[in-house]
Amino acid sequence: MTDRYPVDVLSVSATRRPAVPELPADLDLVVETADGRFCGAVVAVGRAVDAGERRATVTLEDRHGNRRVFPMLPAGFLLDGQPVTLSPPAPRAESAQPRQRARTASGSFAVAGAPTRVARGSRIWVEGIHDAALVERIWGDDLRIEGVVVEPIDGVDELPGRVSQFQPGPGRRIGVLVDHLVPGSKESRIVAAVRDPDVLVTGHPYVDIWQAVRPRALGIAAWPPVPRGLDWKQGVCAALGVSDPHEMWRRVLAAVDGFGDVETPLLRAVEELIDFVTVSPVP
Repeated sequence: MTDRYPVDVLSVSATRRPAVPELPADLDLVVETADGRFCGAVVAVGRAVDAGERRATVTLEDRHGNRRVFPMLPAGFLLDGQPVTLSPPAPRAESAQPRQRARTASGSFAVAGAPTRVARGSRIWVEGIHDAALVERIWGDDLRIEGVVVEPIDGVDELPGRVSQFQPGPGRRIGVLVDHLVPGSKESRIVAAVRDPDVLVTGHPYVDIWQAVRPRALGIAAWPPVPRGLDWKQGVCAALGVSDPHEMWRRVLAAVDGFGDVETPLLRAVEELIDFVTVSPVP
């Protein structure tokens, strides 16, 4: 007789799912929880009592320094988007001096060997390429871990139309960084027309992103005053004796080594945008 069932449907091998790889929870390993709601670096491994049973746990720390403890459940985490099971690492001898964790240019904890996360649907928009370059200079490491893309939009004159075209929503948010966002300015009137719960506009009071760099970083006492009606960058270059604005920009960017080299309003504005676009959508 012909075998009607060439594969044993009760066989374990016929129904077995691909094995989930097991990884040691080594310090600074960056993972996400399986539900995608928390992403952080491993900072500690321990044990906790759950329903009368001692279970291995792992403590993760996100880029803000927030820590949460999770049980090491099978397939309980994601690495590069793929399920993994974490296990306690092999014990190792303690060094005489505790290791100090490095920090990124933004001041957050650096994560050694962290992979670049797949880009989110959300975006941060900035006015121009200089803004994008300065944001990358300070927050680049954080943005790559978070999977956030920064896009220059060549000014904010067409901002309401761009927002409408983008069609923001949960998981597809827009954060906008605006220069010279002060009461009564043209920029403030434009952004007032943007009213969407999935769009956040922040800004700084400086005429140009150059001015958000602290003068001492450039070795000058202050940014020179520029007469009203004169292009600000051209006026600055003339006052500082620099003939080429491109050369001046190279000096400005090279002077920035970290968050301490830029003014607080810019730091506050960008941090708010990163928090806004990386929030997990409510299921």
